[in-house]
Amino acid sequence: MAGVTLYHVEKGAGTAVLAIHGWTPDHRLMLGCLEPVFDARPGYRRLYVDLPGMGRSPAPPSIASSDDVVDAVLGFVDEVIGDAPFLLVGESYGGYVARALARVRPEQVRGLALICPVGTALARAERTRPEHQVLRPDPELLAATDPHVAAEFTEVAVVQTPETLRRFRDEILVGLDLADLDAMARIAERWELTTPPESGPPYTRPTLILTGRQDASVGYADQYALLPHYPRATFAVLDVAGHNAQIEQPELFEALTREWLDRVAAE
Repeated sequence: MAGVTLYHVEKGAGTAVLAIHGWTPDHRLMLGCLEPVFDARPGYRRLYVDLPGMGRSPAPPSIASSDDVVDAVLGFVDEVIGDAPFLLVGESYGGYVARALARVRPEQVRGLALICPVGTALARAERTRPEHQVLRPDPELLAATDPHVAAEFTEVAVVQTPETLRRFRDEILVGLDLADLDAMARIAERWELTTPPESGPPYTRPTLILTGRQDASVGYADQYALLPHYPRATFAVLDVAGHNAQIEQPELFEALTREWLDRVAAE
């Protein structure tokens, strides 16, 4: 979208990988989980973007819907990547945006990875999702934590350990505290995309769909319905993992992401 500049952090060189975070956090959510994957894997130019109204990306009044968010990201692609092929990774709402980009640019997007994405049911009340459940509690950890941080953490955490708390604070909460709430409310009023991402021909390149069995935000069942549109998708439901599956099951997350990269490279 003309006039909208998205802040981003760039790492490495080679094939572009565009990483899109979820609703309200910023690029650090994606940087924190993906950089360990690429540490020993050269040849990739990682682009970690802040969506409009989140992180350090402004959201002028012209950004008033998810359609506008997608247009802004497409503008970023045209400016920073050009017409070169790239890989696309999206988390939660970022997965919804990523699927829209794959629909519009199916030849340019050579691989698609979705982390706890919004599924076929967009409205929270309509989603098939479990009740929030803590499988690895640590009351002493929470008691020793700043109350604001502890409250935000316990709202979503399935695994309460010093490491998941550290990563939540450093990769997720830092973005939540920067979000432009007025812009978020404006976009939320027109949250559903005008054209569904799964309209049109199937996306036939290597895909990864990761979900958390205990994800009380978007669930895991509604994402299964996406599979007919993504015939090259690996679909995984990770136990002992909520909406932040990438920090609660990091070994599985990294292994499956590397395998997705292998499949893309083999094409």
